[in-house]
Amino acid sequence: MRTLVDLPESELEQLNILSRARKVSRAELIRQAVSGYLAQNKAGLDDSFGIWKKKAVDGVKYQERLRSEWE
Repeated sequence: MRTLVDLPESELEQLNILSRARKVSRAELIRQAVSGYLAQNKAGLDDSFGIWKKKAVDGVKYQERLRSEWE
């Protein structure tokens, strides 16, 4: 899938230099960078899913109670 991304000229030039040095396309470097970023940041998301299921109180009711303090 194609995606349009705006990059500063200085970063684009650094990508050009790196792509020539590694003999891979800029697109491949960007794919590798995105893949690495997602892998590094996935753990935090996985840890948070389902965290509320062991609580005795309903999550929505808890949220409503907290927000009622704002009134």
